[in-house]
Amino acid sequence: METSASAQSVSGRYPRVASPIHTILVLAAIGGWAIGHRIFTDQLGATANPNRVRFYVLTLFYEWLLFLLVVVGVRRSGASVVTVLGERWHSVRQVLRDIGIAAGFWIVAAILLWIFGWLLRIAALGRNVSMLPHRGIELTLWIALSVTAGICEETIFRGYLQGQFMALTKSAPAGILLSAAAFGMAHAYQGFRMVILIGLYGAMFGTLAHWRGSVRPGMIAHAWNDSFNGVVAALVRH
Repeated sequence: METSASAQSVSGRYPRVASPIHTILVLAAIGGWAIGHRIFTDQLGATANPNRVRFYVLTLFYEWLLFLLVVVGVRRSGASVVTVLGERWHSVRQVLRDIGIAAGFWIVAAILLWIFGWLLRIAALGRNVSMLPHRGIELTLWIALSVTAGICEETIFRGYLQGQFMALTKSAPAGILLSAAAFGMAHAYQGFRMVILIGLYGAMFGTLAHWRGSVRPGMIAHAWNDSFNGVVAALVRH
């Protein structure tokens, strides 16, 4: 009886938010996403005047499609979307608190990523350089894509997959690591060392989401970081 009660307690602590089949479908869609990104980045890197606008628009569409796939799966299972997004903000103070947490996280994560990048001997962005925007419409779409990545990727990887992996393994650390590995593999088009670095970055976001019980601070930090990188790249080019 005690063992059964303990198992129920663990199950309640890490509830499943969708069916295993749905999770497999989401992972397959992410795999297709990674393959598509590899094809697009190869084309961008091999072209003298790459069409970044088309790449950004297609990526925007696919990320929101994946977001919708997750939300529909969660709703069909009878779970609340709040399960993968965290509680809504109910006051300006809560918004400011999460912005402050996101800012602190971004600074700490940037320092850690620099250290890990140095240890992994990642001297340049490699494939990622061809994806970065110039000014004008490219920069505008890049910022829109950055905000989309913050919302969609944090929902997909930290809100949904991390919760599903925790429910599967009955372990928070295991769920965080498995979700981080999936996040790294989704960026396989950037090369093996970048997969490791991005996986570590994903683990940081996963730890933040688990600690806060919400992906909202991670969304803010993720969107800001990607936007910042694009703006800096555009300014450096000019």
